[in-house]
Amino acid sequence: MIFSPRVWEDIRLAGFPWRVWQGVIFRLALVALLLVYLRPAPPRAVLGPPQTVQTTQPLLCMHTRLIDEVEEWKIQRSLQMVRELGADTIVEFFPWAYVEPQPGDFHWEQVDRIIRHAHNQGLQIIARLGFVPAWARPQVKASGLAALDAGRGEDTTLNYLDEDHYPDFARYTAAFAARYAGLVDYLIIWNEPNLAFEWGYRTVSPAGYVALLQQAYAAAKAANPEVVVLAAPLAPTLEPEGSPWGLNDLVYLERMYQAGAAPYFDALAVHTYGFTFPPEAEPGPEILNFRRIELIRDIMVAHGDAEKPIYVTETGWNDHPRWTKAVRPLQRIQYTIDSYEWAEENMPYVKKLCQWALRYPAPTRSYPDNFTFLTADFRPRPIYEYLQAYAQGRELALP
Repeated sequence: MIFSPRVWEDIRLAGFPWRVWQGVIFRLALVALLLVYLRPAPPRAVLGPPQTVQTTQPLLCMHTRLIDEVEEWKIQRSLQMVRELGADTIVEFFPWAYVEPQPGDFHWEQVDRIIRHAHNQGLQIIARLGFVPAWARPQVKASGLAALDAGRGEDTTLNYLDEDHYPDFARYTAAFAARYAGLVDYLIIWNEPNLAFEWGYRTVSPAGYVALLQQAYAAAKAANPEVVVLAAPLAPTLEPEGSPWGLNDLVYLERMYQAGAAPYFDALAVHTYGFTFPPEAEPGPEILNFRRIELIRDIMVAHGDAEKPIYVTETGWNDHPRWTKAVRPLQRIQYTIDSYEWAEENMPYVKKLCQWALRYPAPTRSYPDNFTFLTADFRPRPIYEYLQAYAQGRELALP
C-alpha cells in the first residue's frame, strides 16, 4: 500500500501517529505475503509408469487444446482423461509462430511437454501445423475502416502466408518431422484453407494451397520418410464462387485435384459436423451434415485416390440451449455414439473420428463451450461418461 506525501501529511494532521500507521501497513503486508505462500501449490506433473489405452472402439479420437496451457499438470490431466475415456489418439495444434518466433530460433519446450505426456498415456498424436510468425508475414498498409473490415489492423494475420515464405514453412515442417520421428506419425498441413479467415483474409486459392502442400510434403518426407502427411481439412461450407468468406468444400477439393494435389498427400483430413441432423441423415451437395464425408470420398475416388484413408479430425454435435445449430443434450449423446456405429459399418476408409473438443483452457461463455466433453476445471459432462461407457463396451441407458 503506497500513499503520496500529501496523503501522509493529511493523516498526520488528522492526529494519527505515523508509527502506528507504519505498524498497521507492515502487518497487512505480512498477512498478504503469508496468504500467497500458504496457498496450495498446483499439482505436480511427474511422469508415472507408461500407460495403455483400454478401448473397444478404435475409431475414437479426441481433439485437444493444450498448446496454450500454462500449467503442465493440466496437460497431464487432460491426456489422462483422454486415455480414461477410451480414445487412443489425439489431434493437437503445434503453431509455427510459437516454435520459431525468429528465423532459425526454435523453442520446442511446450511441444516436447505435450508429446512426452501423450506418449506416457499411451496416445498417438496427429499434429496440425500452421500459424505464421511475424517475421514471415508481410505488412499491409490498410488503415481506418478498410483495416477494420479486413480484421487485421496494420499487420497481416497469423494465417497469412505468401508464396515467398512457403520454403520457410516447409523447413519448419521438416524440423518437426525430424525431431519427432517415431513419436508423431501424422502431420496435417494447414487448416481449413477454403475459408478466407484461415487463408489470411485473402481470396482463397486451391492452387495456392496445393503449392504450399507440395513443398511441405517434400520437406516432411525428406526428414522422415515414414511420416504420414495429411492434406488440410476443409471447413464444411456452402459458400459460392466469389464469396468473400470462402468456398464450398466440395468445389475446393475438386480444384485441389485439378491443381495436381494427388501426389502430395498420403491421407485426407476432414471436418464434418452433424449440426441438427442425426448421423444417418442422407448427404447432399446443399446439406451440411455428418455424411458429407461420403461426398468428399466420392471426389477422391473419381480422381483415383480410393486407396487413401480419411481421418476425421473434427466432428461432433453441440447441445447449447440457444444456438440454432444445436441439438438437445440427450440427442447429442445418442448421435455421437451412433456416428461411430455408422462409420464402422459404412465407412471403412475412415480411420479416426476425432471429437471437437475435449476441453478449452478457459470457458468461452458462449455456444462453443457446448462442444466440449470436460469443463475448464475438468468436470466431465454427461456425454463424456456415456462415450466412455460405450468405448469400454458397457451399456449406459439414456434417461
